[in-house]
Amino acid sequence: MAKVLVVDDAAFMRVRAAKVLRDAGHEVLEAENGQEAVNKYAESRPDVVLMDITMPDMDGLAALREIRKLDPSARVAMVTAMGQQAIVMEALKAGAKDFVLKPFQPERVLASLRKLLAA
Repeated sequence: MAKVLVVDDAAFMRVRAAKVLRDAGHEVLEAENGQEAVNKYAESRPDVVLMDITMPDMDGLAALREIRKLDPSARVAMVTAMGQQAIVMEALKAGAKDFVLKPFQPERVLASLRKLLAA
């Protein structure tokens, strides 16, 4: 199964996403901000990153750009609240492969994972 890095400053969102992924048989790493995500990506090279956009220290968009510098083929899905379409478009232009709306449904997270793994 896949190694997935879940990045969100809200612990309950990380726990919820991690549970969905672990229950489906995936290995899960967690980070609580963009800088930690970049560091963990560099260390562990996960198969997929599921990353919140709005976070302190380094937001998801900046972290996406840094991860893509480390690995131009990185497979990243952004997690966003409704009303952030402009930021989602910017993330897609910066190399994100998909996005998931909050509050997410477990099946949508798994569908995004399948999409990224197939890419």
